[in-house]
Amino acid sequence: MMRFLLGLWASVLFYTSIPLPYTNGLDFQGVARFAPVVGLLIGGVLGLVDTGLSYVAMPVLTRSALVVGLWIFITGGLHLDGAMDTADGLAVGNPERRLEVMADSATGAFGAMSAIAILLLKTSALTDIGSFRWLVLMAACGWGRWGQQVAIACYPYLKPTGKGAFHKQAIRNYQDLLPGLLLMFAVSGLLWFGNGHNFFVPMVMVIAGSAIATLIGAWFNHKLGGHTGDTYGAVVEWTEALFMCVLSILV
Repeated sequence: MMRFLLGLWASVLFYTSIPLPYTNGLDFQGVARFAPVVGLLIGGVLGLVDTGLSYVAMPVLTRSALVVGLWIFITGGLHLDGAMDTADGLAVGNPERRLEVMADSATGAFGAMSAIAILLLKTSALTDIGSFRWLVLMAACGWGRWGQQVAIACYPYLKPTGKGAFHKQAIRNYQDLLPGLLLMFAVSGLLWFGNGHNFFVPMVMVIAGSAIATLIGAWFNHKLGGHTGDTYGAVVEWTEALFMCVLSILV
């Protein structure tokens, strides 16, 4: 139990900007194993804030925009920065220069446009979701980080070093994906209990979440021949945004 808690503590420190104190004995090599759990924690915080703002009768669009802004703050923009760098790299016509452009800290036009698109999709989708918003936020954050695990397990890492290089040691095969997948099944089951045992929406949550998370990672691999720390972030952001767009139709 202590080892689990220390691993989770290290993951929260790595993936978020939550000001937790540093503790001796933390092992950051295995933080990717806890990524879906960290996602659920982030979504839970966002859901609590969203619920609290609803009690003061804040308009839904303003509330959604504030929640998305808090979303960026909690993650420190880590994944959004990766999505921006990935967009700049994919905009380059020469495939051999894409990694070089992605490593550049300067943000280009395509990176800015991708960030705008992601934030608009999240804000508009969350505005259109009328019930179980807290659960949708948790599910979106969880599926996004499970998609990151899929990308780590299934595709080669394109750099010898980098922020995401050590993730390959933590997520090595398909068996390492099962805990996160079962956890997301359980989250979808919460909607089944809370929605009068309606099976359709939870089933769509599982199918949409797993499919989007898997396909986005596969698409980046197709374009680049593998993944980097930036594309891991892009998988998280685009999975979250597109998953919420699908759920806005149903919830």
